[in-house]
Amino acid sequence: MSETTPTNGSGKKVANQYERGYDYTKYWDNRDYEHAAEEHALRTLLKGKSFNHAADIGGGFGRLCLLLRQYADKVTLAEPAASQLEAAKSVLAGTDIQMLQTQADDLAFPNGSLDLITMVRVMHHIPEPSKEFAEIYRVLRQGGTAIIEVANYGHYKNRRAFKKAGKELPKEPVSIRTVTADEPDAIAFVNHNVDTVTEALQDQGFKIINKLSVSNLRSETLKKILPTGLMVAIEKPLQKRLAKKNFGPSIFLEVRKR
Repeated sequence: MSETTPTNGSGKKVANQYERGYDYTKYWDNRDYEHAAEEHALRTLLKGKSFNHAADIGGGFGRLCLLLRQYADKVTLAEPAASQLEAAKSVLAGTDIQMLQTQADDLAFPNGSLDLITMVRVMHHIPEPSKEFAEIYRVLRQGGTAIIEVANYGHYKNRRAFKKAGKELPKEPVSIRTVTADEPDAIAFVNHNVDTVTEALQDQGFKIINKLSVSNLRSETLKKILPTGLMVAIEKPLQKRLAKKNFGPSIFLEVRKR
């Protein structure tokens, strides 16, 4: 069942849960493997490239901004939540990384002003991303690059379950909320069909350049058994190998503005 996009009553999307007492920095406790897997994916996609101005859209407390600064002369953390920007002050202290409070479907950047955009762990909260994709397209320069992470409903376990049941994977986003929303505009929690997202990006005018399957070993059981370093070492060669099958729970798409 797909989940409708929450709004604030004005018709504008709400993609900001972090003003409701949720400490997102604590979410990353015991997630060293996932963080390292995402950093490796970005390094793979950005290797040998350099950019003028990069922005991390919905980048929270700046978790990935320090990595982006290695590839771009200027980096902006573009985040809607004031509480996340406040937390970012300590993470980014002593750097020249800028912070900007802005929403993904209404980015406060001029047309064509960015040549690299990353948007990681944001699609999870956007059931219908057409406005976000249009904004990314608008603010990227011609030939600019965007790396968009997709929370993948069609990962290996789900594909196997649907095949066993003789059913096709849904093409629309699927709500994975485990508890009833506590407010009418509560943030969405969805997983996407990667093929549907890819088609939407192409319809917007993007060219798909590369794809990686990320966090392929995501399992609380494995994390209790295997050291993080070993899990990351196993993960690295799998990201390219498993991409065609959309194996993992997280798919990184590298796209270019035509």
